Amino acid sequence: MTIIGRLTCIILIFCAFMIVPSMAGSKFTSGSPELSAYISGTNEFNPGDDVQLSVVIENTGLNEFEYSQPGIINRDDLPNTAKFLTVTLLPGDAPIVIKSDPQMLGDLDGGSSVNAVFTTKINSDAAGGTYLVPIMLNYTYLYTANQYGVDLLQYEYQTQNITLNIPVKIKSVVSIDVLSAVPEDLNVGTEGYIDMQIKNTGSENGTKSIVKILQNGNSPILPTDSSVYIGDFPAGSTAACRYKVSVSGDAQKQTYPVDVVVVYQNEEGDFVTSRSDTVGIPVGGKADFTVISPAAEMNPGNKQVITIEYKNTGDTPVYSAQVRIDTVDPFTSNDDIAYIGDLAPGESRTVSYVMSVDRTATIKEYGLDSQILYKDALDNAYTSDTVQVKVDVTEPAGINAILTNPFYLLTVVAVIIVIIYLVFQYRKKNK
Repeated sequence: MTIIGRLTCIILIFCAFMIVPSMAGSKFTSGSPELSAYISGTNEFNPGDDVQLSVVIENTGLNEFEYSQPGIINRDDLPNTAKFLTVTLLPGDAPIVIKSDPQMLGDLDGGSSVNAVFTTKINSDAAGGTYLVPIMLNYTYLYTANQYGVDLLQYEYQTQNITLNIPVKIKSVVSIDVLSAVPEDLNVGTEGYIDMQIKNTGSENGTKSIVKILQNGNSPILPTDSSVYIGDFPAGSTAACRYKVSVSGDAQKQTYPVDVVVVYQNEEGDFVTSRSDTVGIPVGGKADFTVISPAAEMNPGNKQVITIEYKNTGDTPVYSAQVRIDTVDPFTSNDDIAYIGDLAPGESRTVSYVMSVDRTATIKEYGLDSQILYKDALDNAYTSDTVQVKVDVTEPAGINAILTNPFYLLTVVAVIIVIIYLVFQYRKKNK
């Protein structure tokens, strides 16, 4: 190909490129984000509920007018996109506690939605009704974009702060508060009573109501009579209830929990159970006894009356108490039960036993077991732990030493016989 031909081809190719139109760009002359919010799922809750509140944020903003022609540079952002969206849930006047911080959700395009989950707590004393909970939305959007020449765009953004209200419905319920719980004759290992004053702090008027006490976990307080029928239980009213309970014998002197609930009929005619309230019940120590008298003294071969003084060192009075002593070798007794009667805490009483000790008994201190049989204030019978009675077997002294020693007795008898014989011989000679 000649030089002229080559130049002609180059010129034709250049002209072809010159007549091909450049690609067209687009811009939007109107449009902005339109945000709304609502709760996903139910929006009805009970007082005291812990709620993972799922809020849906929806962007229904449209770009209404699009202008397209060659030479326009396409925009990176659309005016109906909510950029850097941050959502903050506030309690407002609603009886709820918001435990979650504001949430950053990123960019939300027009025609799309996103979920924000907030950890919340409904107040346990919340009144029933519908509340408007504010939700704040903070975002940035493309307000306008100015093009300079064929290769320069200047973006102008605006920030919006809007507050929307979402409805939250709180059910009317019976909510209880135990105002007082007073124990009566309640001690470790016994039965007693608890007198309670219970208030309906909710906004529901309960009917056919039953107040129940329940064992709390492994608490040693066990209800014997667990239910009290109170009938109508209007909001704001109080009810007096009395319960019979028992306390485990392995409990300690301290305060233990008891749970209280109300089963009632609501306005819809359904029987429901209130949230429980936990109250502490002080429990006294168990009945306990000790011997405060010194050790009784006996000599081998003796039969005598010994006296023992018992003291109630527990926290509860006992009634119709009797004490039984267990005699073991070398002791015997035909009278091993003694009557104590009623014994208040800190009070003591002396009892007597007729007891014999074998002549061959070892000289030492012995411990004899005794137990107190008693009744509590509710006429329940109990047996105490073993209480040890000390008996000191000692060598006889004085006249007792002579009377209880066979050698001494034989010597005395022999001396008496000799004296009698001498007296007899003396009188015979003098006749």
